[in-house]
Amino acid sequence: MDHKKEVTDFLRSRRDRITPEQAGIIGGGRRRVPGLRREELAMLTGVSVEYYARMERGNLRGVSYEVLDALARALQLDEAETDHLADLARAAGPKRPRSRRNRQAEQNVKPTLQRFLDAVTGAPMWVRDRRLDFVAANPLGRALYAPVLDEPSTKANTARFTFLSPAAHIFFPDWERNADNIVATLRTYAGQNPLDKRLTDLIGELVTRSDAFRYRWAKHDVRHHREGLKRIHHPVVGDLELDYQAMDLPANPDWFMFAFTAEPGSVTEERLKLLGSVAIPDDLLSDDRPRRT
Repeated sequence: MDHKKEVTDFLRSRRDRITPEQAGIIGGGRRRVPGLRREELAMLTGVSVEYYARMERGNLRGVSYEVLDALARALQLDEAETDHLADLARAAGPKRPRSRRNRQAEQNVKPTLQRFLDAVTGAPMWVRDRRLDFVAANPLGRALYAPVLDEPSTKANTARFTFLSPAAHIFFPDWERNADNIVATLRTYAGQNPLDKRLTDLIGELVTRSDAFRYRWAKHDVRHHREGLKRIHHPVVGDLELDYQAMDLPANPDWFMFAFTAEPGSVTEERLKLLGSVAIPDDLLSDDRPRRT
């Protein structure tokens, strides 16, 4: 990925969406576009026009935290966007390769992690990495995401499944919102890890193969994937509405664990129990036995 272009496109997209009225600027004459001019944003940030122009040309090297904070406030960035701007600035500095120990840790699921996942029987849980590749799950988590994991062409990757598999539009009833969130999450990870070749290869593949992904990628939206509501239409038990929480795994910084829960007494809770009754490790929803519906 071209880091300078990433910075340029992000800053321009955010400058273009802020109107003078939103920024508290009165007047300013006729405009060809609704967004702020460079000189107006420079004034709001407290830097010279030349200095801001340098930043928008993609050069964030040496920009202080104070200037980044002022720029974020002038652009009215939310938390995820502010963090993304800081990530872009950090990537402009000296590169710090990860240690061999950390790279190795990311490749293997320790038995202790799998035992922990398997010990949770009432809630689907699974672990994925920054590329949105499946890493591990408990039996109920595997059963919940069986359509994603059993799709050979998408290689147990939720981004590929969402944008390249027709089944995704059935499995995710809120497909548009889900697609928006996936692209914004990948954009966030790309800002944090611009040298991650597996990640950039995935993005390049999706940009090439999916118009829907390419359109969303060009918007430069970012988000923190921490909690929310996930609606799923499962082929075995039907419609589910699940609250999820994301958790970091410090021993594996590239991995994230997700736990899904249902409202007590809800139809979803009953359907999760039914799904749990057919969740069999190593042979989930893929044999010829009759299904319970």
